Amino acid sequence: MTATAPSLGRDAGTMGLIGSAHFLSHFFQMALPPLFPILKADLGVSYTALGGVMTVFFAASGLTQAASGFLVDRFGARRVLLGGLTLLAAATGLMGLAGTYWALLPLAALAGFGNSVFHPADLSILTNRVSPHRLGRAYGVHTIGGSLGYAASPVLIVTLAGLWHWRLGLVIASLIGLGAAVAIWRLGRELADDGSEHRRSAGGAPPPLEIAASIRMLLSPTMLVCFGYFMLVAMAAIGIQTAAVPVLLALYDLPLAAAAGNLTGFLLGSVIGILAGGILADRTARHDLLAAIGLVAGAALMLAVGSGALPVWTVMGAMIGAGASSGFTMPPRDLLVRAATPAGASGRVFGFVYSGLDLGASLTPFLFGMLLDHGEPRVVFLVLAGLYLATILTLIQVRRAGDQRARGAAAARPAEEAAE
Repeated sequence: MTATAPSLGRDAGTMGLIGSAHFLSHFFQMALPPLFPILKADLGVSYTALGGVMTVFFAASGLTQAASGFLVDRFGARRVLLGGLTLLAAATGLMGLAGTYWALLPLAALAGFGNSVFHPADLSILTNRVSPHRLGRAYGVHTIGGSLGYAASPVLIVTLAGLWHWRLGLVIASLIGLGAAVAIWRLGRELADDGSEHRRSAGGAPPPLEIAASIRMLLSPTMLVCFGYFMLVAMAAIGIQTAAVPVLLALYDLPLAAAAGNLTGFLLGSVIGILAGGILADRTARHDLLAAIGLVAGAALMLAVGSGALPVWTVMGAMIGAGASSGFTMPPRDLLVRAATPAGASGRVFGFVYSGLDLGASLTPFLFGMLLDHGEPRVVFLVLAGLYLATILTLIQVRRAGDQRARGAAAARPAEEAAE
């Protein structure tokens, strides 16, 4: 019996809800950093100490993301998503009530635990609820939602802090998140996911998760390559965000506002690239080729900018192009991981491989900070180009794994039909 294909309206509703959830994840990630100058004076601590709060947040998120994937596959993505969003929003509000710096640290850990659920839960729901021919666009909407969350958070948080107080700003942001959790709960009751599908097929009993077998699957060469892909992508992305402005100042003698504007151009270009990548990813099965094209183009533009030889008036165009190339790879990469994911394991796989983002994000500032401190701005963009090219090597193994799984499923289908 063939299941009825999901309608465009249902797919769009799912994309909107999950994109909104990812928006909130990134919104809360950026809630505290814009307040650092105020917190430094109010709490009497250094920027290093405040940076430690964010280190705790991302460490907690990264270390528990794989475990959140297990919870998604065991109890259902919708429940885990709502629980994580509630914990993240509540912990952020409690930060606004914290009386001392030391009270921020455990609250940052709690917020990180809440943040850890979004990638495995979001992508599990999209993978299992959206029509396969719209998945590229669905993953693109998910990524864009996060990017918009990054952009909106500093504006709203700083505005609220200016109008009233930073503490009230965090509390209001928390209430927004809790209200969104209620809205998603009310509007998203139809969001079935991999875990709930298994429960229905098993007569209401949750499927058992074999921990040892799951760990072997996650530590397989294919999953480790996927993890490495996301780690390299994060290193390149965070490297650009943290080092682009000082590098452009050094290489092109730009005013600070112009250098920052070039970084904004990169980020806006990324959104354009995500849209294009999502549309094309739904029209071809060669997702590895699409991702490779974007990576090669991005590497070439990074080398051009890093040479210091471009006319100043062309730098903005090159940065926008590099951002578009980077964004172009994102929907195809998620489809590649989906193709290599065993049935019923989307939460575990997405939770594990996306934790590579947190690892890459934690390593990059030290590497690029050292290069800048040693007066090597050109090497920064050379390393960025190298990271783009290195990720291409991981695409081959991921593509092979997806092909092998497809062949195995096709071979098993006649046997299942004969048994019926």
